[in-house]
Amino acid sequence: MYNNIPFVQHFHEDREPELEVLGGKGASLVSMTAAEMPVPPGFVVTTASFDSFMEEAGIAEQIHNALEKIDPEDVKAVDELSQKIRDALCSRKVPTATRAAVVEAYESLMEQCGGEVPVAVRSSATAEDLPDASFAGQQDTYLWQVGLDSVTEHIRKCWASLYTSRAIIYRLKNNIPNEGLSMAVVVQKMVNSAVAGVAMTLNPTNGDISKIVIDASWGVGEMVVSGEVTPDNLLLDKITLQIVSEHIGAKTAELVPDAKAKALVQRDVPQERANVRCLTDDEVVQVAKMAKRAEKHYKCPQDIEWALDADLPAGENLLLLQSRPETVHSNGSAKPAEKTSAASPTPGSGFDLGSITSAVMSASK
Repeated sequence: MYNNIPFVQHFHEDREPELEVLGGKGASLVSMTAAEMPVPPGFVVTTASFDSFMEEAGIAEQIHNALEKIDPEDVKAVDELSQKIRDALCSRKVPTATRAAVVEAYESLMEQCGGEVPVAVRSSATAEDLPDASFAGQQDTYLWQVGLDSVTEHIRKCWASLYTSRAIIYRLKNNIPNEGLSMAVVVQKMVNSAVAGVAMTLNPTNGDISKIVIDASWGVGEMVVSGEVTPDNLLLDKITLQIVSEHIGAKTAELVPDAKAKALVQRDVPQERANVRCLTDDEVVQVAKMAKRAEKHYKCPQDIEWALDADLPAGENLLLLQSRPETVHSNGSAKPAEKTSAASPTPGSGFDLGSITSAVMSASK
């Protein structure tokens, strides 16, 4: 416990999904699990863990002071500052009580899953997935992590990703204060995705709430979310669930698990699969119904991520990975955050965190 908040909260626990404890992504997953939606199991490393970590690191005030002085238009300076902050955080030791809580939660999840399975480690900031913010993708996600050491290392990387260049710039440009921000981290069983994608409970091109749009491609859905493949695109009537129009995308690549590498690998999709729709008619309807269910649960248009698990039987294999409010048409036009590249720190930036070593990960083990 830290300030009466537990260090870890399992999805299935009988606790309220509080944004300030679980972050946007974590609160959504806990809420959907409580609503008995088909969410893969997992837990959230709460903001109490991050806050305890930052207190022990003792550099929060230096970070805030440096961010107050930075010009969001000076991309190079933001990149350098971002890298220094993240390297500094990744070199700090995780408090003993926090680590013990994570270890216990991880072992419990592995037992629930019947043995060691890969997990996704996802950032869940307190200022993301909100109806009036467009924070999606601004912090980091690490897929197909296997083993406790890898998971704990990437939890800390997620904490540090609160200070990616794109997140810093977005907050500065939108007058979102850095003080008071916190970061939770979702640890969730990976889905062995045969097909995955996104769905929106309105037409994003014109805001028509009588439609549902589905994007789908082979393998893990990260390539759809990141725009690395051209997915199948289907427009449905929200009431009848009939397909109004469809475009078969050039699904030339997919992310799939590699047992030897214990990681996701990208491979080419044969032409006979690339040029056909990757969802059956029944699966299209299932995805649309799930999107409508999420919209009914949250009482506003939703942007969901979903996957068909190759390890589960048909009819039981559609899983809900995330649901967030649609922000562009629901609350006026929202511009996406500017993406910037990380640069190596250079001397003379005026930001001194002492000896900064990004490679020191053993402290969390």
